[in-house]
Order: sequence, then C-alpha cells, then structure tokens
Amino acid sequence: MNFIKLTKRRIIVFFSVCAAILSIAYIRLISIFPSQLTLFENQEYIYKFNYPLLVNLVNFKSDNNDILIFDSKDIKVNNDDYKGTGNKVMFKASKLGRTSLSLKLLGLIPLKTMYVDVVPYKEVVACGNTVGVKIKVDGILVIGLSDVETPDGKRLLPARDSGLKPGDLIVEVNNNRVDTAYDLMSEVENSMGENIWVKYKRGNSYSNTKVTPVKSVEDNKYRVGMWVRDSTAGIGTLTFYDPGTKGFGALGHGITDIDTGSIMPVERGELVESNILTIKKGTKGNPGELKGVLIEDSGALGKIIKNSHYGIYGTLNETALDKFSSVRYPIALRNDIKVGPATILANIDGKNVEEYSIEIEKVSRKSANGLKGMIIRVTDQRLLEATGGIVQGMSGSPILQDGKLVGAVTHVLVNDPARGYGILIEWMIKNMADANLQSAEMARAS
Repeated sequence: MNFIKLTKRRIIVFFSVCAAILSIAYIRLISIFPSQLTLFENQEYIYKFNYPLLVNLVNFKSDNNDILIFDSKDIKVNNDDYKGTGNKVMFKASKLGRTSLSLKLLGLIPLKTMYVDVVPYKEVVACGNTVGVKIKVDGILVIGLSDVETPDGKRLLPARDSGLKPGDLIVEVNNNRVDTAYDLMSEVENSMGENIWVKYKRGNSYSNTKVTPVKSVEDNKYRVGMWVRDSTAGIGTLTFYDPGTKGFGALGHGITDIDTGSIMPVERGELVESNILTIKKGTKGNPGELKGVLIEDSGALGKIIKNSHYGIYGTLNETALDKFSSVRYPIALRNDIKVGPATILANIDGKNVEEYSIEIEKVSRKSANGLKGMIIRVTDQRLLEATGGIVQGMSGSPILQDGKLVGAVTHVLVNDPARGYGILIEWMIKNMADANLQSAEMARAS
C-alpha cells in the first residue's frame, strides 16, 4: 500500500516538474519571440526561434496571406496549410505589405502574435549633415494655463474651467480656422466677453468646448488664461535621402514641445542650412549641445511633411542635392545588426561630415518598435575630446556597420554622455515611405 502511495507521489512530482519546465519554456518563448519583424521583398530569411514542442507557427487567414511563403528545413508546403514546427523556419517575402503570424499551443491556444512588414529593398545616401529645422504647427498648441486678474480683483481661470489642458491643439474658434497665436488673440478680443466656441484636438479625438473670455486688469483686454505656441525651430542632423524619390529622414526622434512633451503636428515645415557656432561639451548629468543658427537666406533645402516619434520626413529640393554626399549604402534590417564595432557620420563643426568610431553594445531583438533599438558607445577620441560623446544636435547621425546603414543616433544617456540610443533604420525607412504616400495624397487633393 505504502509502495503504491509512494509511486503515485513520484508520478505526481514527475508530471509537476515537467509542467513547470514546459511553463517556463513557454513563458520564455513569449518574452523572446519578437512582436514585429521586417523583411525585404523577394528575399529569403532563415530564423531560429527555438520554440518548444507542441507549439505551431501559424499564418493568419487574411487577404494578405500570400505576403509570406514558408519553407521548413525539410518540407515544402503551401502557405494556406503551413504549420511551422521544429526550431528553424524560412520566410520568403513575396510582396509588399503587412501580415501576422501567431504562435499557438497545440495549434489552438494563442501564445503570441508577430506582425511582419515586407518593405522594398533600398540603397540610400547616408548624410550626417547638420541642418536647420523649421516647423509651423498644424493649429495652435496649448502649452500652459494661468489665471486672469480682472479689474474687480478676481482671479479667474477661463481656459482651465472650460476643460482645456496643456497639449491640446486648438484648430477652430467660432467655426473659424486659427493658424497663428495672433488669430486666437483676435478672436478672443473680438468676443467682447461673450462665449467663444473652441474646437480642439486631444490625442486622436476632436472636441468642442465653451470658453468665456474675461477682461484683464493688466491691459484692459480680454484674455482666456492660456499660453500657446504655433511654431518651432532648431538644429538636427539629416540621416539619409533616397536618390530615387528625394525622400529624406532626419533626427531619428520626433520634435516635441519643450513645455508639454507633445509631438508637434506639422502644417508646413522646411529644412534650411545651419551654421554651428560653438559646442557645449557633455558631462555626466549635463547633456551637451551643438549651438548654431539657421541660415535662411540661401533658401530651403527641402520640405518637411511628417513629424513622428521616429523622426521628421519629407522631400529634398533638387537644387539642394549637391550639398550632400552621393555615396549609397544598402539598409540593414534588425537581424543584420550585430554587437561590435561600427561608425557614425557627424558634422560637429558645421563644415565637414566626418566618420567616427563607435561600439554597438546591445541590439534589441524583441521590442515592438526600433526607437531605442540599439545602445551605442562613442569610442573615437576625436569626438570624445570635442563633444564628450553624444550631444543635442547630433540626433539623426547615421550609424554604419559592415558597409550598411543600420540606424541613427537618437538620445544620449544623461549619466554617461559617451553612450546613447540608436533607432533601427528600417523604422525610418517605413516612416519615409508613409511620408511619401502622404505627400502624394496631398498633391492629388490640391
């Protein structure tokens, strides 16, 4: 009897241990399996996912089913019936577009979904030139709220009481489009204290609210207690341009409002030449900066169409192309990039683009986006002596490895200015393609 009980306990313990091991394997699988993958059109890739038994890799049934064609290492199958098993899978990207893959336990229980983007193979010109950036906001950005003191000594908060918040984008007042801070001031002053209706955008949603202007004791004019901004300008680095379309990508991160942190939507914008006047060297806890001025007399270098979390995008003017390099580089996908030596192109004196050595310390294989796809360290003594490492204004400096353009510098680590983040170039290429599409749609509409 005791023997039977002991045997049962051992069986229970055995299966419990097996279940625990499988659970750990599945949890690890979910954590390391990438959420997003980018492939080049008409090219083949072999990936080792190292997933455990009883897990299938399934292509979702959709209109985009034929974007990917699969081969296991020993069985050729048709896309509709494919169930990937084992630890090596070959993808062939047959056409441009996006599709989804799912990991399923026993072919039934979803574990994780991976989105696959197929992009065209490209060779682009890597630049590294510092440029001036001018943006007119698409509307009026609320950057702060304040009270208004009235002639009778009251302190009122008209804008705040209406529900407006910093980061909101005002687009209309009393059904009239407002493009500048002056337009808004005129509408408020002309109200003579009567209610005005404000249409604003918060996130992706539009709303309307009623605001009651009050007379200010300071200048005897009507005010609503709101600080706003309608444009911005600064210096950054041009990462690349496509010789075929003249489309460009720069900065590697979005232009945000300094007060609210909001991405500033573009109504219109342009790249202009810049002149670096001095360098504020970066130190621990105190990021450095390239300080310079915008040169507008020589005309615009290009038009900015899109400001996103992944940089600014648009098209260069034909007459500006001779100001930049003409050397083309193939772009690298996430899986092409490796930890090890690399270089960046930077223009810290405002005159010459130089190549500086860096080390890629880490490449993110599983992040859903490539904004912080790499951690890099500046190793070139020339750059360290001149700037201390990565400084403001270098954002967008191209990162090269093994003859390919792999990414761009985006942020510095405040406590270690020699180190910083880089965006994966595949994300910038996708955003440039979106900007080109947006430009074409605008041209058709005009």
